[in-house]
Amino acid sequence: MNTKLFVGNLSYQASEQDLTELFSQAGTVESVKIITDTYTGQPKGFGFVEMSTNEEAKNAISTLNGATFKDRNITVSEARPRTERKGGGGGGGGGGGGRGPHRRTDRRR
Repeated sequence: MNTKLFVGNLSYQASEQDLTELFSQAGTVESVKIITDTYTGQPKGFGFVEMSTNEEAKNAISTLNGATFKDRNITVSEARPRTERKGGGGGGGGGGGGRGPHRRTDRRR
């Protein structure tokens, strides 16, 4: 089991200090990170907590998953490794040139 936990459905008012205090009930907290939007800096409603041992991580899941924290029922589960994100293709190349606008030419000389 991984010692890093995913915490979902967090209140936007929750701080990393709040999470540290909450998860301390289950054992020693090594680190806490609430994920924020890159552009606005606003919390995205989820984060990660790393516990010091596998046993403490299991205890945190069994104790805190579904618990009410700041008026929200949080989800706590083992964090999955980040998947390698491939660059999305550049999109289609747009239509071809065609023949250009229709022109009426007078062929009388």
